[in-house]
Amino acid sequence: MTTADWIRIVHPAIAVAFVYPLIGIVVHYALQTRQRRLQLAEAKAHNAEGGSGTAPKKPKLPPTVGAEHVQIGRWLTGAVVGVSLVGLAYPITKALIQSQAWSQDRFKVFFVLAMFGLTIATLACLYRAQGQLQRIAFTTLPSAGLIILGLQDGVFRRTNEWFISHYYYGIVASVLMITSLAILPEIYRSLTWRRIHIALNCLALLLFVGQGITGARDLFEIGLYMPPP
Repeated sequence: MTTADWIRIVHPAIAVAFVYPLIGIVVHYALQTRQRRLQLAEAKAHNAEGGSGTAPKKPKLPPTVGAEHVQIGRWLTGAVVGVSLVGLAYPITKALIQSQAWSQDRFKVFFVLAMFGLTIATLACLYRAQGQLQRIAFTTLPSAGLIILGLQDGVFRRTNEWFISHYYYGIVASVLMITSLAILPEIYRSLTWRRIHIALNCLALLLFVGQGITGARDLFEIGLYMPPP
């Protein structure tokens, strides 16, 4: 393998070593959180009826499962966006080098660097955002940054088959994770937002499964049809 080959597999290696294990942990805690919620509802109903003379019923799962689900979910959002940026960085950099952009179109180089920096910075701001308007702004900006970077030359998009495209799956999954992080405070106030949160993450989970399949396929095809110079 050449140096370019090793660099190319950094993105899938990070996904396999870090992102997918986090997905499994988040799903595990999500199921436990839902199970505890059902147990609480059952316990309340049981205790309201007097429990037929038995001791008050308590949920079996500890109250920490919800907090752990939220914490690891926050890590997952950062990991997903991070691995997406890594996946975009290699083909964009390669295209800029091949086109001699530093001497031919220096503005494009600075623009791409600015978009990477803006995406990372605004995502970091989303973790600290408090008000609703702040969360809307810091959801839109990193999402737009990912989309703009994905439109740069060199990115293997497979637009003619977008419905089985690793690129489109990744961008949509990343935006869903950013949105899920942004609406997190709302799920404690509204059952509707909680259902939206669940729906978004179920869709993201399906896209992650699709990414595992399409990523392996695209890595093989890129190696065949887009060999390093």
